[in-house]
Amino acid sequence: MTVERPESGKVALVTGASRGIGYAVAEALVARGDRVCVTGRGAEALAEAVARLGRDRVIAVPGKAHDEAHQTEAVERTLEAFGRVDFLVNNAGTNPVYGPLAELDLGVARKVYETNVVSALGFAQRTYRAWQRENGGAIVNIASVAGLAPSPFIGAYGMSKAAMVNLTVQLAHEWAPGVRVNAIAPAVIKTNFAKALYEDREAEIAASYPLGRLGMPQDVGGAAAFLTSGEADWITGQTLVVDGGLFLNAGIH
Repeated sequence: MTVERPESGKVALVTGASRGIGYAVAEALVARGDRVCVTGRGAEALAEAVARLGRDRVIAVPGKAHDEAHQTEAVERTLEAFGRVDFLVNNAGTNPVYGPLAELDLGVARKVYETNVVSALGFAQRTYRAWQRENGGAIVNIASVAGLAPSPFIGAYGMSKAAMVNLTVQLAHEWAPGVRVNAIAPAVIKTNFAKALYEDREAEIAASYPLGRLGMPQDVGGAAAFLTSGEADWITGQTLVVDGGLFLNAGIH
């Protein structure tokens, strides 16, 4: 028996979505009936993601997030395929360095900001100009708890995520009332991207969370689906912390 999937009529662009959090966001949006364009660096991984998500609802545009030509192509391809782009989820990010800020190579710091912050602004500008300025919509920036508190040994990443939180409020203020802009700040999520933060000691790390486990990509996917839904129509400029209660611990925040 063929089961018909819902059709929302809405369209989303999700960056960094071949796996992990970005994939979970795309999955949640497709499940509620959105059509989605996913981006990422690896064409093969993106093709696999599209096959799992459904070729009738999803297209892929491979490229590097900080490449302005890629940003333009992703927005244009989304419009060509689906005729609109209501939602943008800025998930693409990098964290190529681990160590104290005193020893941080400034070239690496620039790369982190270029990928995590400047590319998010670039995608937002292009989505806004192409569709949202005249038609409205919503943007969700995937930040991190590392941007809300000290983040030892991943300071450059934390600084960039703090910048994403501020980018969120700046855009929310400038683009109201037509476009809502919010952020999500997850704690440790079980992905390949974050594996170094919990590998070989997951039980120990999970025990420090009041809810007793690490986050799953679907936890962030659900939050993104909410923030781009009609139920969140009176929410903008906010950062939703998805942390399993971590900030409840004394001295964390």
